[in-house]
Amino acid sequence: MPIAAQPPGRRGTVDEPYSALNLRLVLALFGFVVCTGLSVLLFSRGWTVPGWLLAGWAVVAVVDAVVVQLRRRARAGTDHSLFE
Repeated sequence: MPIAAQPPGRRGTVDEPYSALNLRLVLALFGFVVCTGLSVLLFSRGWTVPGWLLAGWAVVAVVDAVVVQLRRRARAGTDHSLFE
């Protein structure tokens, strides 16, 4: 197997690498779901400070997902499928 910047047959070059925005979007949404669920659980158990911390992280995950989606839309000439 030759050692190269990217495996043969893959999109992207050394000058314009393939983007990992789809992975970042999935991870942001996963973080939102997990943080929201744990935050609700902690609030129901009476642990308000950790609940607010996780609620704050959930907001950060939503902001990250919005930024990633805006960057995905700004890419020219590609479809906007999650599984590119």
